[in-house]
Amino acid sequence: MQGLIDNYWLLARYNQWFNQRLYDACEQLVDEDRKLARGAFFGSIHHTLNHVVVGDQLWLKRLRQCACDHGHGSGALNDSVLDLPDDFSLDMMLYPLWADLRAKRLQLDLALQAWLGDLPDDFLNLTMRYSNTKGVQRAHPAWQAMTHLFNHQTHHRGQVSTLLMQAGVDVGVTDLIVLAGS
Repeated sequence: MQGLIDNYWLLARYNQWFNQRLYDACEQLVDEDRKLARGAFFGSIHHTLNHVVVGDQLWLKRLRQCACDHGHGSGALNDSVLDLPDDFSLDMMLYPLWADLRAKRLQLDLALQAWLGDLPDDFLNLTMRYSNTKGVQRAHPAWQAMTHLFNHQTHHRGQVSTLLMQAGVDVGVTDLIVLAGS
């Protein structure tokens, strides 16, 4: 399983690298343009990026709980990093200010990498139990949730990249292999 943890650590590094490029590209737009409804599922660039942060906190809280349920510490995923309110919704605007959203994104990216570096070899095979946002009880191996966490970010970053291109902003090269080869 150590090879899989290494893979997720690469994905976490990639997320930070891509997120930095994406947020830098977003800064080429004024706040009003980042918040402009552009027809995406979450409307605007800003709201889509906010949704990714909400989703990341939700999944990281679940993953942290899985680790704790199995006798492992939470490490870098502490309450100041995972400060999602109890009454959140997936479309809740938690970070209306761009600087706050960007700071939270970086905090999450760094904490995720640190946490992955401390995971025990058996973590990915542990059974994760939680209730989804509709209250349905779920149970599956932690690796499935970890894969979803990264896939969810990739999905929405693709949407934001498209919205940026439509606004005349090119994010540039974002292929994982470019990062892996550097």
